[in-house]
Amino acid sequence: MKRSFLLLLSSLLLPVLTFAQEATKKGIDERVNDAFKPIADAVAGIIFYPIQFGSTESSKMPIVIIVLLLGATIFTVYFGFIQFRGFRLAVDTVRGKYSDPNEQGEVSHFQALTAALSGTVGLGNIAGVAIAISIGGPGATFWMIAAGLLGMASKFTECTLGVRYRDIGPDGTVYGGPMYYLSKGLKEKGQATLGKILAGFFAIMCIGGSFGGGNMFQANQAAQQFNDMIGATSGSAGLIFGIVMAIVVAIVIIGGIKRIGKVTERVVPFMCGVYVVAALIIILYHIQDIPWAFGQIISGAFSPVGIAGGLVGVLIQGFRRGAFSNEAGVGSAAIAHSAVKTEHPASEGVVALLEPFIDTVVVCTMTALVIIITNGNGDIMTYGQQAPDGVRATSAAFASVIPWFPYVLAIAVVLFAFSTMLSWSYYGLHSWMYLFGRTKTMDYTYKILFCIFVVIGSSASLGAVTDFSDAMIFAMVVPNMIGLMFLLPEVKKALQSYTSKIKSGEIKTVK
Repeated sequence: MKRSFLLLLSSLLLPVLTFAQEATKKGIDERVNDAFKPIADAVAGIIFYPIQFGSTESSKMPIVIIVLLLGATIFTVYFGFIQFRGFRLAVDTVRGKYSDPNEQGEVSHFQALTAALSGTVGLGNIAGVAIAISIGGPGATFWMIAAGLLGMASKFTECTLGVRYRDIGPDGTVYGGPMYYLSKGLKEKGQATLGKILAGFFAIMCIGGSFGGGNMFQANQAAQQFNDMIGATSGSAGLIFGIVMAIVVAIVIIGGIKRIGKVTERVVPFMCGVYVVAALIIILYHIQDIPWAFGQIISGAFSPVGIAGGLVGVLIQGFRRGAFSNEAGVGSAAIAHSAVKTEHPASEGVVALLEPFIDTVVVCTMTALVIIITNGNGDIMTYGQQAPDGVRATSAAFASVIPWFPYVLAIAVVLFAFSTMLSWSYYGLHSWMYLFGRTKTMDYTYKILFCIFVVIGSSASLGAVTDFSDAMIFAMVVPNMIGLMFLLPEVKKALQSYTSKIKSGEIKTVK
């Protein structure tokens, strides 16, 4: 099966290679980009429609981010600050303290966590943080952390529901995510028609997002970083990189969530570990500046000086980066978490709340500290002016102490992009099969299309297409948030059931 899939993939890649080569010669990608731009701008204008809170451009907040933050605040209060009081339980659960490998599902708690993390830890942690700080100054870090802490409650809510309403096929394959808790959960609430409409809309948006932001954009950025690292100048360099990346991706995704989980449980801790260790080296090298850096973060968060938009502008930049980085409330992570081996939905909910903590509170904060500490003299960026290249700014900050780190960063970007593609291939596949059926034909059709888009994304720069895809990803927030509000009581029941069974000894500790 694996061999036949790769043969079919290679035969279908041939016309893609021809297209990509012609795109380089004739500028087809530019023509597609120009033709698609009005559509992308119109859709993005709706999804990211901003509300002006101040007098400057940096004081605008997209409505979708406001919805995410309000939802996260409601979940935080409703569940009694679950992200704090449930943190130890989350760590114990992901360690396997309450796990039974014989329960239904496909992956362990740790594998589910790393699979979902691989979809969020990436370029946003490297480039996005630098851009947010360049606009909002050091104070943006404080509000970014706040957004990450609030997002933990959103991840808990959606991933608990992902397990609660999942389907398990005769062969043990798990099908879950917002498509299922929207259709099945709202049906239980007497809103069957609304549930079907919301589930269908979510699935369509998720498929589009998987091909663009979860694939083409990642492939394009990875190809650029790799080619810059090796000094490649040939027009076919991106094409060759794309072919190799597509083959590697195909080998992994053909095995489904079990193989994705096995890969991500190694890749994600490794790449996060290397990145965090490098950041700690920079921070410890400038250990005398740490109190000053935190002082800059606190003072900049509440009394920013020289930042356009003042306090409002700083707050918005931090909240935007935090929300964009961990995607809490988007619903995508619930698809990966639903595959976990458990009979207790809230067990995976508490595991999922670790995701924004790792992604935003730890990794993003490390990036921010490195930039703030190394930018004491304004060598990296000027606060209040948007950095034109976030990756380059972060790279320069690390290189100020570790001169060879840009090479490591280039490899990290490729790994981040690769792992993101793995997760989004799974999200898109399950949305695809929800709409078109759970058959082998539909399975392979989607996977082949996904691999083809890897090649196209690596060899052609279709900015408008990926902008449109980003809008589709955040359009998923609308149906997901509606469903979460309807189903909050079900989440509370699941949490009470899980914690009471642990206390009573019904769920036994695994030593």
